[in-house]
Amino acid sequence: MSRGAGAPRPLGAGAQAPGFKLHSTPDQVVDLNDFRGRPVVLAFYPADWSPVCGDELTLFNEVLPEIERHNNAQLLGISVDGAWCHVAYAKDRKLHFPLLADFEPKGDVAREYGVYRQGDGVAERALFVIDEDGVIRWSYVSPLGVNPGADGALRALEEITSRQSQQSSQAMEAQHA
Repeated sequence: MSRGAGAPRPLGAGAQAPGFKLHSTPDQVVDLNDFRGRPVVLAFYPADWSPVCGDELTLFNEVLPEIERHNNAQLLGISVDGAWCHVAYAKDRKLHFPLLADFEPKGDVAREYGVYRQGDGVAERALFVIDEDGVIRWSYVSPLGVNPGADGALRALEEITSRQSQQSSQAMEAQHA
């Protein structure tokens, strides 16, 4: 199913990332605001247990150390599946990052980010890189059947890290001037 003319547009670079609180397990909630001060990669995906999603999340699990190298960046997976499903899936796939349940009300967070597929009842396969101040610095929506890979997200994290290093250097120079 393709995005229709009236379909919401994904949030782009420069937009403030909408906050959310979603379950990572039936009794644990993750709040996006808890990660202020460090970059965040949001990986929206249609569903646990689907072949392309499995490949995508396995790839992100493999590059997780590279993601975290960028100022302790946090990776969060988000789909409309429930928390119990996420727990079983993460355990089966040995994932080392939280999967968040955008379950009830279904797809609310995906809608906020402009990546909910109303006709299908799932999130788009979409990536967002958010900087330490909660601003989206990069976003990408991939066709549902295509694994977007991690290169774009890693490049965006590199740009954030580079910008932060430049700002730190300039601040130190200003103190010593």
